[in-house]
Amino acid sequence: SLVLRFFGVLGMLRLAKLGRTSDAWRHIREAVYERRHEFGLILVLLGITILVSGSLLYLAEAEAQPDKFGSIPRSLWWAIVTLTTVGYGDAYPVTALGRFLAGVIAVAGVTVIALPTGIFAASFSEGIERRRRSKDNAGTDA
Repeated sequence: SLVLRFFGVLGMLRLAKLGRTSDAWRHIREAVYERRHEFGLILVLLGITILVSGSLLYLAEAEAQPDKFGSIPRSLWWAIVTLTTVGYGDAYPVTALGRFLAGVIAVAGVTVIALPTGIFAASFSEGIERRRRSKDNAGTDA
């Protein structure tokens, strides 16, 4: 199974090589590069959100569920799973405070995931529009 995954990844890398000359890949690279500072800021924000969320759930749930929230690393795992909207369901709060915090954290997770999507889409759109304008200007100069 691991060998098959490895070959699958190699196949994907081969496809990425073929796509180097594609305009779409260039637009994507440019969009990410243009907004690299914003993406970096979002990663920092995500890290802080995970740390605060895990710590708050540890404080709220450690006594009620020591097997699931009995340590900061366990609570951080829950925060990562919740903030990325995966939500395995292996751990969930049972106290009223824990459930309230979990709701707030889940909404924060959707927000943190939506931010880079919007930034990327705007950058991608701006790049395509810039190319369109430069092509139009090149056509009128001739």
